[in-house]
Amino acid sequence: MPTPNPLEPAGPVAADTLAAAWPGWMREHAAAWVEVPLRIALIVVVLAVVRSVAKRAITRVVQHILEPSGGDGEGRRPRSDRGVAVLHRDRSRARQRREQRARTIGSVLSSAVTIVLFLIGTAMILDQVGIALGPLLASAGVVGLAIGFGAQSLVADYLSGLLIMVEDQYGVGDSVDLGEAVGEVEHVGMRLTHVRDLNGGLWHIRNGEILRVRNDSQDWARAVLDVAVAYNANLDDVYRVLEEAGRAVRQDPAFTDLLLEDPTVWGVQSLDADGVVVRIAARTVPLQQWAVTRELRRRAKDALDAAEIDIPFPQRPIWLRTDDSADEGVAPTR
Repeated sequence: MPTPNPLEPAGPVAADTLAAAWPGWMREHAAAWVEVPLRIALIVVVLAVVRSVAKRAITRVVQHILEPSGGDGEGRRPRSDRGVAVLHRDRSRARQRREQRARTIGSVLSSAVTIVLFLIGTAMILDQVGIALGPLLASAGVVGLAIGFGAQSLVADYLSGLLIMVEDQYGVGDSVDLGEAVGEVEHVGMRLTHVRDLNGGLWHIRNGEILRVRNDSQDWARAVLDVAVAYNANLDDVYRVLEEAGRAVRQDPAFTDLLLEDPTVWGVQSLDADGVVVRIAARTVPLQQWAVTRELRRRAKDALDAAEIDIPFPQRPIWLRTDDSADEGVAPTR
C-alpha cells in the first residue's frame, strides 16, 4: 500500500481550501514582493547619484590643485614680488609635484566616499531584507577594534601622509631636513616619503615617524656668509667692501634672477680668537642659496684682497727651546 505524501492535499476538501487560501496569501505578500525590491533599487539609485556628485566635487578639487598658483608664472602676468613668483622656477618639477598631490588626494577622497557609501547602502539593504544589524555591527566593532590595535602605526602613517599632502608641507623636488634624512624629496606617498641625500642614498621614511620638517624650498631662502677679518682691520671699510661685493653679485646676469634683494651686511657676528667675524646675508629664490653663498664667498675674498684687508688664519703658539736655556734652567719663551 503506497504511503500518502503529506505535501499533497488529503482530499478534495483540502485541495479546495489550499486553492482558496493561495490568492489571499499572494495578496498579503504582494506588497513585500514589490515594495522591498523597489526600495532596494531606490537606495542603489540614490547612493549612485550621491557618489556621482561627490566624484564631481572631488574632480573640481583636483583641478583646483592642478591649476598653477598666481606666482607660478604659467599663463599669468609676472608679479612684482618675486619672492612668491619664483617659488617653482622649474615648471616641470612643479607640475609633477601638483599632479602627485592632486592624484593622491583625489584617490584617497574617492576611495573614502566609495567605502562609506557602500557600507551605508549595505546596512540599508540588509535592513530592508529583514536581517538584524545589531549583531553584525557588534561583530564589526570587535573586528575593527582588534585591527585598530594591531595597525596603529599603519593608520598613523596614512593619516600623517594625508595631512602632509593636504597642508603641502613638502613635495617632490623640495630640499628638506627630516632629522637623519637630509636631501631632496623624490616621492611622497600615503605611507612613505623617499628622500635622496647628498651621497646618493635613498631614504625611506614612514610618515608617522616624521615629527618635524625643515623645508628649504618654500617661498624663499637666505644666503648667509660669515667673513672673518683681522682685529686691526677697519670695520667701516670691511662693511663697504662686502656691500660692494654683494652688489656686484646682484648685478651679475648669472645671479640677477637668483637674488631677491641686495646683499646686506648685518654686522659683527662674533669675536673669535683669530679675528672678527662679519655676517652678510641676502634673500634668494628657493634651492639657490648655496650657489649664491659660494659666489658671495668668492667675491668677498677677491674684494678683501683688493682692499688689502687681511683674512686671519689660526694663530698657534710656537715654543722655542735652546740648549742654553735648558742647561741653565731658564723657562722657554713664546
